[in-house]
Amino acid sequence: MKLVILSGGAAAGIVKGLQAQFEEKYACQIDGTFSAVGAMRELLLAGEPCDIVILTRAMIEELIQSGHVVKNSLTSLGIVRTGVAVKDGDPAPEIANRDQLLKAFNQARGIYFPDPQKATAGIHVMNVLKSLGLDQTKEKDLRIFPNGATAMAAMAASTEAGSIGSTQVTEIIITPGVRLIGMLPKEFELATDYCLGICTTAQNPELALTFASILTSEDAASLRHKLGFELA
Repeated sequence: MKLVILSGGAAAGIVKGLQAQFEEKYACQIDGTFSAVGAMRELLLAGEPCDIVILTRAMIEELIQSGHVVKNSLTSLGIVRTGVAVKDGDPAPEIANRDQLLKAFNQARGIYFPDPQKATAGIHVMNVLKSLGLDQTKEKDLRIFPNGATAMAAMAASTEAGSIGSTQVTEIIITPGVRLIGMLPKEFELATDYCLGICTTAQNPELALTFASILTSEDAASLRHKLGFELA
């Protein structure tokens, strides 16, 4: 028996953290795909098999209205903020306000972030860069990847000194070789409510409901907090 999940990259850590125990207990296999929320929504709308979908609250609400997600199945995993990261061993620049963030981005040899068209954090980071007037002056230093996890992994593997990255904190925390140095300044803050829904075309709706309950349970609250989720 297989449980298929389409999820924004922000929830990869919590799904994978509970996967092995769930698979053993329920004699099943979890087939999870994690990437930009826009890309995951497109897959679902194109007919990709899916039992549980994890996206932003607004997206899940839209999918309920369109009939792709079961009404009343929406449940929040928690709030995820957009943070800033550097490679392990690199000094951490100050990022507490607009001027400090501008200096940090401007001095970076590479700026790593997710898809500015389909990823929640990527769209936001590009807007921040535009607000700071860096989207064109730093164009050659922009390092764009399909999602935050791949962006952070690429930064960790890079030989560039003085790189900086920005994506959802959950994707930073689970990536070896990078470290979270703080959130975007208040002026540029982004806090996203990630929610799950059970798909109306789910092949294993009861199994999906069981795993959804575990993901959002009080028992898993400490893991969600450890991975960067805050109470909605």
